[in-house]
Amino acid sequence: MSRADLVSISPLRREDVPRCVEIEHDLFPGDDPWSATSFLSEMAVGNYYLGAYLADGALIGYGGLAVVGRRPDFEASVHTIAVDLAHQRSGIGKRLLRALLERADEVRAPVFLEVRTDNAPAIALYVAHGFENIGLRRRYYQPSGADAFTMARPAARDNP
Repeated sequence: MSRADLVSISPLRREDVPRCVEIEHDLFPGDDPWSATSFLSEMAVGNYYLGAYLADGALIGYGGLAVVGRRPDFEASVHTIAVDLAHQRSGIGKRLLRALLERADEVRAPVFLEVRTDNAPAIALYVAHGFENIGLRRRYYQPSGADAFTMARPAARDNP
């Protein structure tokens, strides 16, 4: 049994937002990490946020997805996926991504996201899940000025 199998994925709880902010600051020190207000706003407008929890309830990762539009023209956007440094490369990010994609597939929405051009592990994860690079956003991440790829995955109805 892998470490990822010992983690439960369930809706993110408001009381976990301070831990999300801690993880953000650890992972994105050279950019503008999300604030508690950002997380709470995302959750308040009904976006789909999941947490990755250890057996003792400790939050070690999270992911968020927005779905916009109306049937049959929904579109989804992965807003964030993050895993605590101590738990990276153990399959938790993959489980979070798959859970977000399941939600998008329920409404047959294509999925879009941005990823730093220098984040090879994340890019490989997205490619393995059907995403393709569709563009470049120069200086997307601030204040570092890092570039981002825009990636897209077709809607479930378009997948073979």
